[in-house]
Amino acid sequence: MSSINYQQCPLCHSTDIHSVFNVKDYTVSKEFFEVWHCNQCSFRFTQNIPDIEDIGKYYQSATYVSHSDTQEGVINKLYHIVRNYTLQSKRKLIEQVSRKSKGSLLDIGAGTGAFVNMMKLAGWEITGLEPDATARQNALNKYGIQLQLPSTLYELPENNFDAITMWHVLEHVHDLHGYIECCKSILKNDGRLIVAVPNYTSKDAAIYREYWAAYDVPRHLYHFSPGSMQQLMQAHGLVIESYKQMWFDSFYVSMLSEQYKNHKGSLIKAFANGTSSNINCLANAQHCSSVIYIARKQ
Repeated sequence: MSSINYQQCPLCHSTDIHSVFNVKDYTVSKEFFEVWHCNQCSFRFTQNIPDIEDIGKYYQSATYVSHSDTQEGVINKLYHIVRNYTLQSKRKLIEQVSRKSKGSLLDIGAGTGAFVNMMKLAGWEITGLEPDATARQNALNKYGIQLQLPSTLYELPENNFDAITMWHVLEHVHDLHGYIECCKSILKNDGRLIVAVPNYTSKDAAIYREYWAAYDVPRHLYHFSPGSMQQLMQAHGLVIESYKQMWFDSFYVSMLSEQYKNHKGSLIKAFANGTSSNINCLANAQHCSSVIYIARKQ
């Protein structure tokens, strides 16, 4: 298997980088991967990740909910209950930040197609990209939506979309700078890029440290702070105009983290930690377990 060893930060290219801790892949392989930190831009990244040809096997799990749509287990059942609410919230957010009730939407990493289906039903012209064949088939079977391969991104016309969304996707993408540059190119001049990623500077991340489920190595290649996301966007001529909280992520991540740390885990403790994390970001979305970044062209 080919792996990628970074001698410099994948975001800012500084060589002022160091190892933080080893994190276990609890979902598939049970292997350990090092998470490294860049002192220059505060970006974190997983070291010795499988390359794009070999990463696929680390997604092969019946419990990987974004691909399989499984409802097995308490946590996945709760995920589906909450998802119905969050899908509506995402639609309202897109309409709010794009200032359009209908328009053209690109969703990168569409999973099983629930979000693009909702936007289609709301009257939007939708395009969805998804690398996983099982997820694409599930989208076709469930919604009749034909999702495209991610490589389609590089072939889309310029100034084409009112909104481009990446819901917990950018942390999975090998071509980090290429994706952001491409998104800028295909975004309309008054369009909005909406990127949601976990925030390792959140309170729940500080509580669970190497057991924090949102490190999700090696599937999560990168681990963002609000500062590092700002640097990434600036490097490609984009400006972050606002930040939004993802309230439920702290609970979902804390429940998984509690299991990783204490095997069976405590739902009560996970709920308490998730609540504490959310209280910490009431006044500032940049402290949230997962942050939604709304960006536009400069």
